[in-house]
Order: sequence, then structure tokens, then C-alpha cells
Amino acid sequence: MNRSARMVVTAAVATAAARLALSPSTPLHADDVPSPPREFRAAWIATVANIDWPSKKGLSSAEQKAELVGLLDEAAALNLNALVFQIRPSADALYASKLEPWSEYLSGTMGQAPEPFYDPLKFAVEEAHRRGLHLHVWFNPYRVRQQDAKSEPSPDHASRTMPEAVRQYGPYLWFDPGEPASVRRFIDVITDVVKRYDIDGVHIDDYFYPYPVSENGMPVPFPDDESYARAREAGETLDRDDWRRKNVDQLVEQMYKSVKQEKPWVLVGISPFGIWRPGHPPGITGLDQYSALYADARKWLREGWVDYFTPQLYWQIEGPQSYPKLLAWWKEQNVQHRHLWPGNGAHNVRRNASVEPARNAWPAEELIRQIELTREIVPEPGNVFFSMKCLVDNRDGLKDKLKQGVYAEPAVIPASGWLGGKAPGKPEIAAKPNNKGVAVQLKAGKGERPWQWIVRVRTGEKWTINIAPGVETSRAVELDRGAKAEEVAVSAVSRLGIEGPAARVDVK
Repeated sequence: MNRSARMVVTAAVATAAARLALSPSTPLHADDVPSPPREFRAAWIATVANIDWPSKKGLSSAEQKAELVGLLDEAAALNLNALVFQIRPSADALYASKLEPWSEYLSGTMGQAPEPFYDPLKFAVEEAHRRGLHLHVWFNPYRVRQQDAKSEPSPDHASRTMPEAVRQYGPYLWFDPGEPASVRRFIDVITDVVKRYDIDGVHIDDYFYPYPVSENGMPVPFPDDESYARAREAGETLDRDDWRRKNVDQLVEQMYKSVKQEKPWVLVGISPFGIWRPGHPPGITGLDQYSALYADARKWLREGWVDYFTPQLYWQIEGPQSYPKLLAWWKEQNVQHRHLWPGNGAHNVRRNASVEPARNAWPAEELIRQIELTREIVPEPGNVFFSMKCLVDNRDGLKDKLKQGVYAEPAVIPASGWLGGKAPGKPEIAAKPNNKGVAVQLKAGKGERPWQWIVRVRTGEKWTINIAPGVETSRAVELDRGAKAEEVAVSAVSRLGIEGPAARVDVK
């Protein structure tokens, strides 16, 4: 059965479709037609150090917009359905904020707004939604200043306004997680963004207490003597390691509750280091994030303080950090049945097979096999790639191989049943053949606003499936040469992935 999908819309077809009269449509049972796969497909867009966007500091607003649109177009063409966009790399903002200064990764100068002015996050949300892509925003909770920062901190940066909560550790500045002001600032920042922007998700990564620093071969302790002493004076009885983990636990729990209080439908995701503790599962070796980063990531998953969990499994299938063994172990810990969508290391894929043999960098097939294993292990699978630029660069043909293989078909994001929500109503549709296939006119029914349309076209016994953004009112479906559309079936999907009743019409 051909379930390939094309996403072709032309102005002429859209105009013709708009002339069609809508009519009530007949209900359709789910087993009458094929459905698209359910899978989360995303990539991180890293702004820190200009990894993915913008490509360098100081680009004009028009150049920044063009680069961002290019990344979104690439994501849509690859049949991704989400992007994770970094907007707070170092107590700064890649959006209009009254709490923190503009990031230097835009203009080159901290505190300087884009000129001419635009809000990159507002622009990213609108353009992503126009393409039917979820836009999740990615925050770093504790990092205050990056090693490669060039411009002077602006007067409103936390290093100037909150020196009592900021610590120097190695070449970086960090919020002290033991200072209540650090948590308040982070929750205020998160809440502000959730309130003001139509985002689909909130995301934090693996930076909690900083990765350990050594000097002259000796580990350097994080400088939190003062905050720990104050906690003890206030009645804290935990030893310092457990107290540190408690501090991070409280931030994660408060983040989840704060987001849900503002907008229950906004997903909360965390992408911790991929190993909880060495030996879990048996044979796994590597950094102990529980004792080194004071991050009890297993607890957050088991408590249900996330909607999706993205352990960074940036290792190969075979080896001391086996990808499938770690993924299966995390699945066992997922007692609340949240989404488990691992992070995959596209940055490890070789750029050129002739100069980077497989023993030094991965062939693209390694990553493709990891996607296949994820589908075998996880019931409602997904993958998040670090990072978008590696896909765009087509390392070892990765982008082409994904599009020709495991991502040949579009996919709908799995539903998040624990968040409730309602299904969109049955749509009203009309269909008319054209010289390339069929033009379908779309009108929402009662109930939840459509996030996406699933447009199915039958030719004989074969179905072609389109997934269209919910903002569209018409869709042109291109068919194989000589194929004649006989029937169209359409259903709407909510932002939380809940599919409503389908409607169908014969094509005459």
C-alpha cells in the first residue's frame, strides 16, 4: 500500500479550491482508512556560540530571518514535526524580555536588540506553526556566562544584578542552585515566556550543577559553602550531596508545575545526560550524573515531572554505552508512561567518509539504525537530533538517507493522554480533481481548533496521506501520473495529538 505523502500547494490550486462549496461530510471509522505513523521527530537549534543559528554574530535582521526560515524549511522537507529552539543560553534572551538582556549571539553585544527590531521567538513560533511544526523553547537554567563570551555583560545581566547568587566555577559563571533567588529567577523567566508566546513546549538540557572542573589533576569543589551554611542554619539536615540533588529536584518540579499552571497543553521536556549511574543497566560505564551533576534524572521521570524525556544517548549501538541497552533501561524507569524520545548524536556522523573512517566518526547508517531500534523499543517513539545544522549539512548523506528511508512518510506527534484535552470536531470538506491530483477545501468543525489536518486520498486501493498545518483552508494533493482520485477522507488533530472524527467525500 502506498502511504507516501507529498506536501505540494500552489496558488492556482488554492484559489480554485476556495471556490468550492463546503458540505457536511459522512463520519468515517478509523479502520476504514490508513493512518500516518505516530512519532516525534525533532532537532535542536542551538544558539549558544552560534552553533546552529544565527550562523554568526552581527547579521542583519533580514539575514537572521532568512537563515531561520531556511532551517524551518529544511525541517519540514525532512518530515520532522518539531524543533527545540534555544532561547536562553546564558541568563540572556533571544526574545524580547524585561527580565534578562538580549543575547550577544545576535548582534555581538549583550543587551542590544535586533535592528531593525523584530522578536526572534515570535517570528520562529509563527513560521514554525505555518509549516505545521511544534516549536519548543530551550532554556539553560543555571549557566550565567559562557567561556567564549566576548562582549561586556550589560547592566541588567544577572552577573551584575544578582552577584550574591552567582559563582565563578572554572571559566564559567553559574547560578548557585542552593540560592533560592536562582530558582525564582528561572521560574520567572519560564513563566514569562509561557504566558506571552504561543509555544508548544518548554525544554531544559543536561546542565545542572556544572560538569566537574579539575586543577592540577585535582577536582575543584563547586563554591557553595555559604549557601549550604545558610541552609543548615535554617534547619537543613541533609548532607551536601543530597542537599544539592534536592535543589535541582525542586527546580525541576517547580518548572513542571509552573508551566502547567499557566498553560496545561505546553509540553515539558528534559534532556539529561544519558547515563543515570554507571552499572545501570549492568555493563554500562561513564559519568555518574547523580553524583557529579547532582541530577537524579531517574527520579524526575519516575515522579512524572516531565511530559517527554530525552536522555542524550550520544553513543553507538555497540560499546560500553550501548544505545539500545540504555534506552531499554530508561523505558523500564518510565513508570508514569511519559513520552520517551531519546536524543541522538547527529554531530557524531562523519562529514566525509574518505577522510573520516567509521572508527573515528559514524556512518549515517548508525543513526538510522538507532531510529529503527527506538521504534522497536519504545511504543510511541521519537528522536531528537543534535543538532539541526548536522542534518542540513547532510553529513555522510544523512539527510538524503533519512528522507528516502525512515522519514519518507510524514508523522503525527504522539498524543499526551495524561494532559487531557479535547478532540477537534468533524471537519467539513470538499474535493475537486485538477491536472495534478485533487484540491481539497478544509473547514474546521466544532470543538478544539485543528493543529493539523490528516488528508487522505484514495486512488483504487491505494491511499496517499498528507499532513497539513491546521492554519490551512485548502490543500492540493499531487498524485502519481495517471492516477485518479476517487475519495478523500480528512480528520483534524489537536496540538496535543488527539485526532477527531474523520469526514469523507467522493471526488467527482
